[in-house]
Amino acid sequence: MKILKLMLPVMLLFNVTAWSQESLVIYSGRHAKFMKPVMNAFTKKTGIKVRLFSSKSTALINRLSLEGTKTKADLFISNDAGSLQIGSDKGLFTSVNKKIAQLINQKYRAKDNSWVGLTARARVLVINTKHSEKLRFVRSVFDLADPRLLGKIAITHSANGSFIAGITVYQKAVGDEKVLAFLKGIKTNSAGKVYNKHSKIVSDVAKGKKIIGLVNHYYIYRYLDKHPKANLAIRFPDQEKKGMGVAWNVTGIAISKYSKKKKLAQQLVAFLLSSEGQQQFASVNLEYPVRVGVPAAKVIPPVNSYKVSNVPMLEIGKSRNKTLSIIEKIGLY
Repeated sequence: MKILKLMLPVMLLFNVTAWSQESLVIYSGRHAKFMKPVMNAFTKKTGIKVRLFSSKSTALINRLSLEGTKTKADLFISNDAGSLQIGSDKGLFTSVNKKIAQLINQKYRAKDNSWVGLTARARVLVINTKHSEKLRFVRSVFDLADPRLLGKIAITHSANGSFIAGITVYQKAVGDEKVLAFLKGIKTNSAGKVYNKHSKIVSDVAKGKKIIGLVNHYYIYRYLDKHPKANLAIRFPDQEKKGMGVAWNVTGIAISKYSKKKKLAQQLVAFLLSSEGQQQFASVNLEYPVRVGVPAAKVIPPVNSYKVSNVPMLEIGKSRNKTLSIIEKIGLY
């Protein structure tokens, strides 16, 4: 198979052949357009080449598990903390260098440093500003279940990774009973319409087809970059004194247990958690760096301007099955 074919973003049906000693193979659940600029910067700095194989994070974890000792992957990058923790629980990873891992808060990495977070996204409310007055009562994500919003809310389908991660954070923060009531309410208020993409939610809220939606923060800022006069605003929910804070999820990285290039892999992790790497990795998708002291892009609110949930990211993986059973109990689409 030619190298050109190997670089195509199909990525599950491939056969990795002989790589140079100064190269790394990454199974990436993050879109290639967000990966390539940062990987190019790493290669320029170190001379180490990077080969990306992109697919869904869950599919790649399954791939790593099936390949076992025969895998050619040196590292795994996920768009979701859940997949990282599942891989850790399966014993697929080796620990990141302790000094490097400790550059970020324990909340954003595995207890044994088998994976570390890279960037964070906030689960926020997007509102149509023409309806700001009637939406004044919405201060929590749980207010999306209010009967006054029947047919007016926009949510993703329940298989969406960010949706599942958010529900997990809510469940860990407030318990099963409140989350069950919330899911029943948003099922009713969605009026049978759910979305495949967050970008479509933002678009429909901007156009007034819906008046409020639940999305990752960067989708709003991407839309406003292209449509600066759009009738859109962001609202950070659950900010009251007793509020749980905004749900976060992280992208992250792990080193394959079976990599033969662990020293090179550690270099890549170190680069991505350096100030330079953090700024680059976060800015390409308007996310938040997880390393304290590294500023986010100026267009998004600084992380210290709102309250974030204190639920550790590893819970998104450890509690995934429970979350799925709760969602299935309600019969969400």
